[in-house]
Amino acid sequence: MRAQLLDGSRAGGLLDAVRRLTLLQLDPVSAIAPSADLVAWSRLGSAYSPAELDAALRDRTLLELRAMVRPAEDLALYRADMARWDLAERGELPGWRASLRDWVRANDACRSDILDRLGSSGPLPSRDLPDTCRLPWQSTGWTNNRNVIKLLEFMVLRGEVAVAGRSGGGDRLWDLAERIYPDDPVIPADQALHIRNERRLAALGIARARGPECPVEPADVGEAGEPAVVEGVKGAWRVAPAQLGQPFSGRAALLSPFDRLIHDRKRTVELFGFDYQLEMYKPVAGRRWGYYALPILYGDRLVGKLDAAADRDAGVLRVHAIHKDADFTPAMSAAVDEEIKDLARWLELELALPG
Repeated sequence: MRAQLLDGSRAGGLLDAVRRLTLLQLDPVSAIAPSADLVAWSRLGSAYSPAELDAALRDRTLLELRAMVRPAEDLALYRADMARWDLAERGELPGWRASLRDWVRANDACRSDILDRLGSSGPLPSRDLPDTCRLPWQSTGWTNNRNVIKLLEFMVLRGEVAVAGRSGGGDRLWDLAERIYPDDPVIPADQALHIRNERRLAALGIARARGPECPVEPADVGEAGEPAVVEGVKGAWRVAPAQLGQPFSGRAALLSPFDRLIHDRKRTVELFGFDYQLEMYKPVAGRRWGYYALPILYGDRLVGKLDAAADRDAGVLRVHAIHKDADFTPAMSAAVDEEIKDLARWLELELALPG
């Protein structure tokens, strides 16, 4: 909780919070508020304004990289990996990555066309970029034939293009990476991986040493920190020593479904015994907690879920239910109720309670 800035103290501001958390995850769903803003509010309180995030992205103290907002200085930790795509052109990528390389290689003419258009006219939304792909992108999902979007995503991995900002409608605006990324010295790949692991562990407090591959943001931390044992849980864990042996003062908090405290659902069950799934993709009849339920934290325990929705047309935050995973003491109820009221104040909505 302390590592995730969810103890009794508050971070010193948005940039300080993102540096300590290492990232804010972007997501287009805004049933209550955008996830990045919910995470910032849960750490900073109602003094936080979403305009702060917009301003930080505009002045590029924060940058968007693969749907994650990161401190601009952290881009130096990814540039060496971007340069490794040159190795891919020589056939040195393993496994499934080789098929991605081959698809990009087959559409090299389109990649050049995109770079030329951005060079002369960027920043631009993807719809204004030429689709001259020779080999269409094939997928069983929503990205099928979305050739320019997929190619841009691979060009981000190559360090060629970057998100320059967002349009009024939220569409990404693309530009040449050299115009967006700070001109900081590139950190060698092995050193950068070690630093990223150390920073991720410092932000999580405790994490697995090894885990399934997560291409955007891993959940494991390698050899960072010190070995730890979680009683009753198998596997090798690592702990951030700086988080140990300190007094703890908790509080109540309402968390985004994409909050890093609970983002790894397996870890959430193992450490907290807390069962949670985001249910917005489930049929209504199959939902246990609601379309966009917010996990409820109290002290060092995850104690329930808040089923609520922001009805902006009516100017109301509608609370449908509070699902309790534990018996709420009067102190817990009062603290959680105050957080719900604060959420409504922050959203500038009237609070409508069930019944």
